[in-house]
Amino acid sequence: MDAYIGQIEIFGFGFPPRGWALCAGQLLSIGQNQALFSLLGTTFGGDGMRTFALPDLRGRTPIGQGRGGGLSPRPIGELVGEESHTLLISETPYHVHNLWTLNDSDTSSNVNTPDPTVLLAKAAAADPDGKSLTMTPYYPIGQPNLPMAPTAIGSTGGQAHLNMMPYLALNVCIALQGLYPERG
Repeated sequence: MDAYIGQIEIFGFGFPPRGWALCAGQLLSIGQNQALFSLLGTTFGGDGMRTFALPDLRGRTPIGQGRGGGLSPRPIGELVGEESHTLLISETPYHVHNLWTLNDSDTSSNVNTPDPTVLLAKAAAADPDGKSLTMTPYYPIGQPNLPMAPTAIGSTGGQAHLNMMPYLALNVCIALQGLYPERG
């Protein structure tokens, strides 16, 4: 089967076949590739006088051009997206972490070991290995509505995260020669 000029195909080997070129954004001479230039123009780059560019599909996923129901319009040749992204605070959803306290009588919490009826036992002077135990509250006792201790909550993020779906790298090529496509 003959390819159409400008047809893009994926190959499982590491070189473009004869009459094809890698889709790597390279500039081609208009004079030597008039038929392909008549189809692509400067959609993917070039000066339009002496050169035009092939699409660059290295590390990119092609999507259908045009407008779909409920979708943003995508003109042919549009480059969108990024391989990694650092979230800004304005890009994270609003969320709240509520802090709840438990009021309990001194008699039920005045034990050394929790049991099914006691949620929190008092701190013992030492653990069985003889090491001392220390409990530091996030709020000083008897002083509500104070900022939380820095160890309780802090800033996160600041690092880029990978923004790519699973992928398999293959050889994407465009036909330089073949049948000239007719409009249908």
